[in-house]
Formats: sequence, structure tokens, C-alpha cells
Amino acid sequence: MCETDQRLKSKIPGPDTGIEIKHSICDICTPGAHCGLDVYVKDGAILKVEGTEGFPGSDGKLCTKGACSRQYVYREGRIKTPLRRVGPRGSGSFEPISWEEAYREIAGTLNRIKKEDGPEAVAWYTGYSKWYRPWLHRLVHSFGSENYGTESSSCFKATQMAWTTVTGRNYRPDLRNANTYLGWGSNVLINWHIMGKELNAFKARGGKVIIIDPRETPTSTKLADIHLRLRPGTDGALALGLCHLVIENGWLDRDYVDRYVYGFEEFRAYAARFTPEYTQEVTGVPKELLYAAAKLYATNGPAAAYSPSATLTHHINGYNNFRAVIALQALCGNIDRKGGMLPIHTSLVYTDCGFDTKEHSFVTDTAPQHCKERIGDARFPVWAALSDEFQAMDLTRQIEEGTPYPIKALVGFGMNHRMFPQPKRLLSALDKLELVVCVDLVMTDMGAYADILLPACSSLERSELKGYPGGLLTCTEPAISPLYSSKPDPQIICELASYLDLNDPLLKSGYENTMRYLISDLSVTLEELKAAPLPIRVKEFKPYRPGTYLERGFETRSGKLELFSLLIDALHRPGLDPLPTYTDSFDSSDPVRFPLTLITGARLPNAIHSRLHDVPWVRSLRPEPAADLNPGDAAGLGLQEGDGICLSTSAGSVHVKAHLTEAVSPGEVYLYHGYREADANELIPADHLDPYSGFPGFRQTRCAVTKEERTERRQ
Repeated sequence: MCETDQRLKSKIPGPDTGIEIKHSICDICTPGAHCGLDVYVKDGAILKVEGTEGFPGSDGKLCTKGACSRQYVYREGRIKTPLRRVGPRGSGSFEPISWEEAYREIAGTLNRIKKEDGPEAVAWYTGYSKWYRPWLHRLVHSFGSENYGTESSSCFKATQMAWTTVTGRNYRPDLRNANTYLGWGSNVLINWHIMGKELNAFKARGGKVIIIDPRETPTSTKLADIHLRLRPGTDGALALGLCHLVIENGWLDRDYVDRYVYGFEEFRAYAARFTPEYTQEVTGVPKELLYAAAKLYATNGPAAAYSPSATLTHHINGYNNFRAVIALQALCGNIDRKGGMLPIHTSLVYTDCGFDTKEHSFVTDTAPQHCKERIGDARFPVWAALSDEFQAMDLTRQIEEGTPYPIKALVGFGMNHRMFPQPKRLLSALDKLELVVCVDLVMTDMGAYADILLPACSSLERSELKGYPGGLLTCTEPAISPLYSSKPDPQIICELASYLDLNDPLLKSGYENTMRYLISDLSVTLEELKAAPLPIRVKEFKPYRPGTYLERGFETRSGKLELFSLLIDALHRPGLDPLPTYTDSFDSSDPVRFPLTLITGARLPNAIHSRLHDVPWVRSLRPEPAADLNPGDAAGLGLQEGDGICLSTSAGSVHVKAHLTEAVSPGEVYLYHGYREADANELIPADHLDPYSGFPGFRQTRCAVTKEERTERRQ
């Protein structure tokens, strides 16, 4: 018996307890490395959860969010049955109906709209969770439309777009074989405990760490050899300044650049203006530190780099900023290099497993031809060229204006209006629609605006097909039966396909059959996956051989790493530059009236967007929304710890508590988003969007802070 089996056996309760341990996964944070859960169940109810030892990545560890899985499942507000609205939109007044009634009403209205206005008049959107996205995407295609959108319109997709523009696909760090790690906005000790463990091990074996972040964080404080504390939104200028130093000092990999890089001379000419002095002026980073970081990164290779899904791209210059960051990696020969950056070949729902499933054909086999343009395509042509989704940040405008065509219905799975800038504006726009359908775990503020509300279940109540890096695959079994009348999202999608009478026999055949289809080219069966206590390494796993793309060419128009984008050049759109040019990322509001910089979205260890704000355990870690300010700024405003403040921008204002910390630089204010009583995204102007990606500038807006006249000090 192996060590892992022995540890698993040691956790089994005695036979007289009536307690079973069911193996599941936590998908509160999605879509990446879901952590393994041991779920202690008695009489069909969850008693507690623990991490599964030996599980890939997490190996028995859980973060604060995963540890509260029991409370997450049994939280107040679970939707127990399909509901039909009986009061005004937003009133939360519903009556229970059967699944049959709900499906018939939804299908009847959607098919009528499809007949009268075309299938594109229905917008389909999915937020969290992400695991069921292939099913919904196929449903939209089978319905006859490409108007499928996701929360990736403001998370992850712009990062993927930047990588695709330069290299043809997304890349990941090969940290195990690196000598230097460049973490851009990367606070992995708080945000991603699995990678935090890997970075700790990297540092312990002598790896060098450069962290680029406006704040002091646990990662920068504990691990960084060099911390470049730049001004928010100046990442592109910093990257270009580092590129300039690498070029001018001869630290670039000249042979690599000559063979594999397109547009180097144009890029070099543009980067030349980012001298150490100018870069220091723009970013606030001392030129001596710029030099030290550039030399360490370029001469102590191979070097791996990492930035979270939207840290850089939540600026209105974010897409180009990220392209400049990738350019630095190309100049030093770190792309498609062992110990540098290796390509991601997604196997299943964004995960790079090292084997192929039939996900691509599952999504595209029913794709319609000759559709109307998707929402946001005309406004954001780079997004349109690089994404297979509509840009949801243009959804509110199209509903309001009805151009280029009217939207008549919206079907949202896990849709959270707080993911949008000025989210109340989206709710107001819903009154123009004939039908709003929401599928969710609990009653949300978005759900209160639905005409039909359908109950989904959690990951502990369903089977889920899930892949992991290293050739691993699993299919969980429900730890408990679905609570109330809730169902797994793909089951809802498959059943809805039948009521819509779509010409899609596979989707209508049900959730189990579609899972079998997805893995039908593999040697493992669904039954084997369900029976195994841990993910199985499939025989079709093929480790990537670094250098393969260098040999056969990259998936770009030139076949090389494009510092000058031929795709953007071919669009011939004024204001869109083929080079990763740097522009200011502030909104247009008055800097005298709004003298501070607001940054929203920095992670709290107990939260993931607004998903956990109503779960008591984790909410207790930061019960009141608070803005982080530098003590010097606070002193100038007459503020003390816990004072009430009004935080305002040109878009609106919220009332929160002041939290004073030296981790924040002078002139900056950090506010976590998602609180119902103080929604940070209400402070972001709806048109504060990146013209390339359509992403909102969540992390850089001008703001003002004023002290509330009456405050209650936090005890």
C-alpha cells in the first residue's frame, strides 16, 4: 500500500459511526486547480470537509474559502424550486412552479423571439462556475446564434488575447526549471495557495524572485529579491523600460530574436524613448532598481513569469501593457523554453492536461453560419478577431440602444451584475427585455430581476468531469444528493435543449452521455473515473517538448513572435496600434476634484468576488467593507483607523470604513469589490473600457475621499 493510500485509509471513521467519507472537489474558485475535498457525510448530510491528501496540487490543503464549503452548501438563500416572478422586476416576489412549467415558459418565449427577431436577439451569459461552459456554448450554437458571453469579458480573456496576439496561444511558467521568477501583480501567497507553495519551494532552492506590484504584499515582503513598486496602470511603461535596458546593454538573446521574433526593429525604435529616466518619471520606480531588475531577469535565465488572470488587463491600456510584458520575455528567449514559458493546450475548460478531449468539436460541431455580428464586435474589433464570445461589457449599451439590433431576452447562468461597471445600469436595462432567466445556487440581486429563476446545485451535489495538469482526469460523484429541487447546470442545459426542440441529439441525450462523448477518444471510462478516489493519469498523456513551436513556427500570421502585430495592422482601425504602445490609463475626470487613484479588485484571502460575502465564517474575517489608505494620506484627511469615509468618483460614491496600512503607497486607495452595501464597481464609469479588449478599467480610476461627519469607531 502506497503512502497516500495509507493516509487516506487512516481517515476512515469507525464502522459504528455511520459516517462516510465522500471524495469531491471545491469549485468556489474556478476554473483552475480545484482542490480535493474529503466530505464527511452522515444520513445524507455534510458534517465537515477536509482536504484530500495526495490530491494533485492541493495535497490535503484548503484555503479559507474551501474550508467553509459546508456553510457554502447550506447557506441561507438557496433557491429550492423553480420560481416565476409575480411582482415588479427587482422586487424579489416569486411563486414556485414546476420544472415542467419553467421549461415550457422559457422555451415558448425564446422560440417565439427566435422566429420573430432571429436567434441573436437572445443573449446567453455565464458567470461562475465555469465548469459547464462547453455545454452552454453548444446550446447557444444549436439555438442558431453566436451570442454567447461569459464573465471572461472582464476576467482572463484579455490576458489570453495578448498572448495570442504575440505567440498564437496562451503560455504558462515552467517554474520547476527556472532560475528567476518574474511575478507581475502576483500575490500568490494570498491568491493561489497551490502556486504559493511552489514559489516557496522555488525560493528555498535558490531561485531569484522579482515582484512588480504597487502594494507591499505577503509575496513581495517574504519572497522578493527585488520589488518594483510602480504606479498603477504604468505596467506597460515599466515593461518597455526594461526592454530598453535589455536591448541597450546587450542582454537580449540576439540569435533567438533574429530567428523567432517579428517586428523587432519597429519595437526597438519605439522602446528607445523609455529611457531609465523617463521610465522612472512615469512609473515612480527608481532607475537603479529598473537596471537591477532588467539585469537579473535577462542574465539569470531561464526566467519564468506569471500574472493573474486580469491584474494587468483591468486597465484601459491593459491589453497593450500585457503585450509589452510578453515582449520582454521574447527578447530574452524565454518563450517556448524549458524553465521559461511553455504553451498551454487546453484539454477541458481552460485546463492544460496534456491530452486531447473532444471539447472543441463538442462546442463547434453545431456552430451556425452567417450569423449577425455578436454583441460588441463592431465596438471592439480586436476582441472580435480573437474571441469566440460576445463582449459583455457592451451588453448594457446594446440593450438600451437597440443597435445594431435589439436584444429581447437574456439567459444567465451564475450571472452576477456586479461584474459590470456601473452594475445598477445593467439592472435598469433589463426592464426593456421580454424575458430574463437566471440559473443560480442562491437568490442574488441579479436573480431578483429574473422572470424565471432556476435552482442549480453545488459541486458537492453533482458529478463533474475535471482535468488536471500532468495528464490527470477525474469525474466526481455527488457527496450528497442535490438539495431541494436543484439540478446540475449541464442537466438543466440538456433538458432545456429538448424543450427548445433543437436539432441536437447529443445534447438532448443528457449530461451523462455528453460527458462520455467528451472523453470518448481516451482509454479511460467514466465509470473508472468515478470509482477512483483520486484523479487518474490517462494513457494518452503526452508531455510537451520545449522548443516544438520554435521548430515548427508559432500560430501567428508571420509564424513568429509578433512584437508588431500583423492581425491588428490588417484591421486598419485608427487608434489601434500594431505595437504595444503605452498610453495613460486614467479616466477623464478632473484630477483636482478627484486627486487620488482608486484600485478595485485586490484580493482578500476570504473572498472571491461576491460569492462568499453572505457566508458567515469568511465574512467574519472582514465583516465591513473597508478602503485601504496610506497613513500619510489619512492624516491629511483627518482620518483614523475605522473612521467612516465617503469614497467617490465621477460615476458615484460608496460609504465604507477607513483601513490604514503602509502596504498602500501614498495617493492610492484600494477597495475590494462585491459588497452589496458598498459596491466598488458602481464607482467605475461604464465607458471606462480598453479599446482593444473591451475590459473595464477597474484598477485605475480617479477618486476622492472625505471623512464622514458622524463615525462609529471600530472597537
